Amino acid sequence: MSGEESRGLAGGSGTQDLVYVKIHTTADISQDFSEVVAICDKELLGKEFREGDVVLNVNEEFFKGFVATLEEAMHHARNAPIVVLAGEASVSRAVKEGLVHPDAVLRVCGVPYAQVVKL
Repeated sequence: MSGEESRGLAGGSGTQDLVYVKIHTTADISQDFSEVVAICDKELLGKEFREGDVVLNVNEEFFKGFVATLEEAMHHARNAPIVVLAGEASVSRAVKEGLVHPDAVLRVCGVPYAQVVKL
C-alpha cells in the first residue's frame, strides 16, 4: 500500500468497511464549494456500470485517493460542501448518518450512488 493509500487508515478495522476517499479542492473564489469529497467502496474502483442510457463510472481519477474506514470517510463527508458517494457500504453509511435521504439514492445496475450538496 502506498503512502497516499494508507493515509487516514485506522488500525484494527476489517477490510469490508474500507473505502477510497479523494478530496478535490479548487481555488473557486466563492469558497462555499471549494471542496468535493468523493467516496467509493473499495471493490468498485475502476468499474463502470451501464443501465440503458445511464452510466456510473467509478473511475480512479475521480475516486482513488486514500484508503479509509467508513468512520473516517463520514468525517470528511460531514465537513464537505459537496459529497459524491458510490457503493453499498458508502451510501448506506451516509444514509444512516443522515447525510443522504434514502429517496435520493440512485441505483445503476443495483449499485447505489448519491450526491450531496449543502447549501
